[in-house]
Amino acid sequence: MFLRPKTYTARYPQWMVGRPLLYMSSALASLGDAMFGYGQGSIASAQVQPSFIHRMFGKEVTMAQIQAGQTGVDPFMQAITVSCLNLTALLASFIAAYLCDLLGRRMSVRIGGVMYFIAALIQIFAPNLGTLIAGRCIQGLGVGILSMTVPILQCEIAPAHARGLFVSIEYICLNIGYAVSAWVGYGFFFAMPSEISWRGPYIVQAAIALVLIFWTFFLPETPRWLAQNGFQKEALVTLADLHGAGNVSDPKILATYAEIVGAVEFEAQMGQASWRQLFTQYTRRCIVGITCQMFAQLNGINAILYFLPSNLTRAGFTISRSLLYSGACALIYCSGTIPAMFLIDKFGRRAFLLFGSVALAASLSIVGGLQYYADSLPLGSARVSAADAIFFGVCLYLFFFGATWGPGPWLLGAEIFPLRARAKGMSLSTGTNWLFNFIIAFITPPLFNAINAGYYFVLVGFCIISLVVVWFIYPETAHHTLEDLGEVFGDKVMNDEGPARELAQRSANAIQRERSGLPAITDSEVTLQPSMSTTPTAKDEASIVMKERSSIATMESDV
Repeated sequence: MFLRPKTYTARYPQWMVGRPLLYMSSALASLGDAMFGYGQGSIASAQVQPSFIHRMFGKEVTMAQIQAGQTGVDPFMQAITVSCLNLTALLASFIAAYLCDLLGRRMSVRIGGVMYFIAALIQIFAPNLGTLIAGRCIQGLGVGILSMTVPILQCEIAPAHARGLFVSIEYICLNIGYAVSAWVGYGFFFAMPSEISWRGPYIVQAAIALVLIFWTFFLPETPRWLAQNGFQKEALVTLADLHGAGNVSDPKILATYAEIVGAVEFEAQMGQASWRQLFTQYTRRCIVGITCQMFAQLNGINAILYFLPSNLTRAGFTISRSLLYSGACALIYCSGTIPAMFLIDKFGRRAFLLFGSVALAASLSIVGGLQYYADSLPLGSARVSAADAIFFGVCLYLFFFGATWGPGPWLLGAEIFPLRARAKGMSLSTGTNWLFNFIIAFITPPLFNAINAGYYFVLVGFCIISLVVVWFIYPETAHHTLEDLGEVFGDKVMNDEGPARELAQRSANAIQRERSGLPAITDSEVTLQPSMSTTPTAKDEASIVMKERSSIATMESDV
């Protein structure tokens, strides 16, 4: 198509080549998720501020009325205000499947950042609820694009043995975004009664978006997208810059590159997967991709996060104490991701999700039981001890979610689909997240209003169901390359993928034999049939790149 880039330019400085480039690319791309986390916290803190309630819902309320839950705000209107973002994020996650494949991963991140910046400006100056909802809808478009693209980018630049680490970096950035918003909201709270108390956090949101947009001009494209779109030479350079300190002759780099080119060449014969093929050829992968994100929401995380200050106020804390403790909860949430960063690749995805289902069910049972007890007590000092215990239960829940069902689904959704179906597969998984995110955000206010603490036990039931689904359906995907997961799932195209894997192995062996001074293997032994041999071999590309590297590394213009 005419929109597809015709040239590619690497703009990152050469002093970053190697681990600095790899980790900076991972962390700064994850600002996209940090902005989503920040958005969760900013709307949560605004809902307990009198000036926000008066401006958006036309209700004159006091702090005491907010604490008692007597704001007069229609729960369904509150639900629409919070959940409208999720509907547009659902739409954008499917649009992003095409953007991501057509324009590339880094351009998709840039577009998402621009949408987020525009949304922040609208919300900063919002004069009424309609404008605020419009801003949140535009923000949802940016969030949907970023939440689909960033996990793919992470998995495609990560080493095979460290995909869990890299997606966990992404998720901890999301949690840090939520934590920052909680503390920013707490700080601006003391600006009341001025409206800057709730508009201020959106100014910070706009600044974060600008940082992300700026970084996308230096962010490298992923080697797999480059190889798939005809930039073989640039793909090898980028792969070497990310994983081989710029050495395009490194045997490990050449072997990885040969595997990527072999998979791309084979999948080019099959073409891009259609939505129908996604379900018929990769059925089990689809089930895993859909259910992991579905249970990530049904296990209750956004029932907690979107309404955390309100929930803590309901438990018995004052508004200022609720905002302070929300910030503390956010730090606990962040710390929960640390075990996943270092252990999810070692112990595997299944073990983390199974343990998480049990731990979340136990934590929600504690919170629900204590909330029943707190509801039986009069408002005021009598509830403080129960509120402290509920705070402890919420901290337990957030820690265990941050370690298990937080990063796990984003990792699985990004890694389980083959390259020809990865964008659509991740779009399907992400779309499921936003659909159930919307459902939870929409039903939580009226359900809390109707059954109070009983809602927590509804979420406990979903945690138990998720345990059963993971036990019987989910395979272990750790310790495999992205190109090798067909064997894990045993789907229909597994046997057909054999020639591509054999090509990669033969190409890597030929390169290593030549470097060792052994007799070269004939071309027929390291290429596919003539109809499939249009893509240069890893050896050819290494030779070309070594001759032209200086000119490639110093390019200054383009996409």
